[in-house]
Amino acid sequence: MNSYINIKTETIKYVNACLLILILLIFTACQSDDDMPATPQDSTNGFWSIADKGWVFEFTDGNDVFYNTNAAGCSIQNDDFVLQDFFGFDFDLISENELVASSELSDSEIKFVRLPNQNPNCLPDQISDTEDPQVNFDHFWNIFNDYYAFFETRNIDWSQYEGLRDQITAENFYDTLEELVFLLEDGHVSITDENNAIQIESGNPKLYERLNANLSGDLIIENGDDYDALFNQKAITIVSKYLGGDFEIDEREKIIWGLINDDVGYILVSAMEGYGTNFNNELSTLNTVLDTIMNDLKESGVSKLILDMRFNDGGYDTVALNMVSRFMDQERVSYYKKARLGDGFTENKPFSVGPRGDFQFTGDIVLLTSPFTISAAELFTLCMKDLPNVTLVGENTNGAFSTILTHVLPNGAEIGLSNEIYSDAQGEVFEAIGIGPENQENRVPFLSTIDFQEEKDSGIERAFELLNN
Repeated sequence: MNSYINIKTETIKYVNACLLILILLIFTACQSDDDMPATPQDSTNGFWSIADKGWVFEFTDGNDVFYNTNAAGCSIQNDDFVLQDFFGFDFDLISENELVASSELSDSEIKFVRLPNQNPNCLPDQISDTEDPQVNFDHFWNIFNDYYAFFETRNIDWSQYEGLRDQITAENFYDTLEELVFLLEDGHVSITDENNAIQIESGNPKLYERLNANLSGDLIIENGDDYDALFNQKAITIVSKYLGGDFEIDEREKIIWGLINDDVGYILVSAMEGYGTNFNNELSTLNTVLDTIMNDLKESGVSKLILDMRFNDGGYDTVALNMVSRFMDQERVSYYKKARLGDGFTENKPFSVGPRGDFQFTGDIVLLTSPFTISAAELFTLCMKDLPNVTLVGENTNGAFSTILTHVLPNGAEIGLSNEIYSDAQGEVFEAIGIGPENQENRVPFLSTIDFQEEKDSGIERAFELLNN
């Protein structure tokens, strides 16, 4: 079962990289419509800004440059764009000064505004390109100070740490950064140096603590290999004991589905990405798989379903929303999203999800969640939790919803952080606390020593009990 259980750190890094590539491809995609320019460069030469992300793009007839800015200065995030033609990306020049890029893999349009002049922080002699640890600390502290959305939510007074600059040396630089990001306990905050020798994940200590809460002895998780091994062991128990070895799995080994005792459907979704072979066929491939699953559910005649998101460490929001659509009986406002912008926020935009496909399952559903359920998997949970036929069983999700915003330090290290706030249809925010069962009797640990000793899954057994009452 190794092939479909992902390690959280590696997947988040992969998704983070993919999101960055996606943004870059959107900005460099060719157009074929008669009423559009032949290429973006024909009418977009100059500097463009996405203020809430702290990003500046310089489009030229040669290489384009992608900068990131903060109050301490400007660094280059990418200076070697290559113009290519990718299907699925739309580039729309709304006016002389407004540009919009959209993709089926993003739930939001990307809007950027032309700058009348080059950003003063990004003049050639102002660009920071140095290993100086104190300069890099300045950028690090200001990136979070300018764009991070959850200091208050996570009870952090960031201002008190600005003075650490004077104590920073080359020897303690990354140790100090690690201490600061660990304070945030945010699964979407990370630091990776240019050579990948340093990989710091802010949310890992808290994740280990939560996963270990009901484990003991040799089962205690100390690193990624440990929980990968336990996840595989648990997955084997599920497919052997509860599905009886009779199950289906998609070609990319992301979803397992089958029946428990012939009268309850079971679907395990391990990721919200990786269904296609590239950006262009991600959703089409996913929906082919979902069509098959829903058709199997329809033909089985079952009216009860267990949806297992406990192994799911996220991916693309639109993958999650396409999954949600298969359980919707009507279009509903499912969530809101806004991003930090200066001392305030961008517009709090509503997002709706409606039915998709020939068949939607609207019978009784138990949705299983865990501390490992993060990012797009949490968005799935956010959209599903208020449906009248859905009951949550398990533990609170991770509590990290935002798309990861990337910035690069002058020394080349990449910073990932959260700058978007997601809320449910009623406006409630679940950042840091996550989403979990309302009733105490439905709070069942994902990993427990008892379950491993008795080779059972208490979450599935509680779900089965609820569905058969």
